[in-house]
Amino acid sequence: MSRRRRGIMSDEFKEELAKELGFYGTVQQEGWGGIRSKDAGNMVKRAIELAEQQLVREQKQARKIK
Repeated sequence: MSRRRRGIMSDEFKEELAKELGFYGTVQQEGWGGIRSKDAGNMVKRAIELAEQQLVREQKQARKIK
């Protein structure tokens, strides 16, 4: 029995990251299965960086409110 995982990132966010990282053309031509593992890893790495930055901003904002 194989289970298919649902993606955590929205398609819109993944496309934004692919454009930023320069492989969106490959996604358009070949779909997500056509990207290199390195590109997928870089996309996840960048998503984590953005999430961490957002968390820091939210923490700073919460401190200002207190």
